[in-house]
Amino acid sequence: MKNRLVDYFRRIAPLSDEEARAILDSMVVKTCPKGTHLLMAGQVATEAYFVLQGCVRQYSVVEDEERSNGFFTEDDWVLSIHSMMNQTPADHFWVCAEDTTVVVGTEQREGDLYRRFPRFESISRMVMQKVLAEQQEWFASYLTDTPEQRYLKLSRTRPDILQRIPQYQLASYIGVKPESLSRIRKRIVTRAKPAAP
Repeated sequence: MKNRLVDYFRRIAPLSDEEARAILDSMVVKTCPKGTHLLMAGQVATEAYFVLQGCVRQYSVVEDEERSNGFFTEDDWVLSIHSMMNQTPADHFWVCAEDTTVVVGTEQREGDLYRRFPRFESISRMVMQKVLAEQQEWFASYLTDTPEQRYLKLSRTRPDILQRIPQYQLASYIGVKPESLSRIRKRIVTRAKPAAP
């Protein structure tokens, strides 16, 4: 399982055996049961996570209601960039939606790797660009797509999420109430059925 992170980096840039070994040696792996909070709103984020197995849900509380705004599964980074960079309290929570195993990253461990292998700094920059591009794409979709379009995009790009996450959390993620999500699903199924001969 630990090799997932090395494989992830190798998809971004070639790594020597020595560089791969340094990543493995520096890794701190943590397994958390479902329901564990990795970050609470109001805390300053000091750790970043790479999901080896499981699912982390990001949510905010608005008017006493949880609103899901991110699901992170295998090979995803869980980052609170604004909180970490500016040392400001996060406005969201991270909770394990399943039993989850993550690699825990800190600035200190990152800095140690950069000192030994300066090339990791440019690889990390490429990772950050990829993560930001994905976040930007979802945000743009949230502004321009209808809830149904968001649901269809989710079912096309991340079908596993539909099986792993309760309906009420999926509904808040695409911006509707659970009953509206039920109607959206029914419409999609009806359209997909072949017409009677």
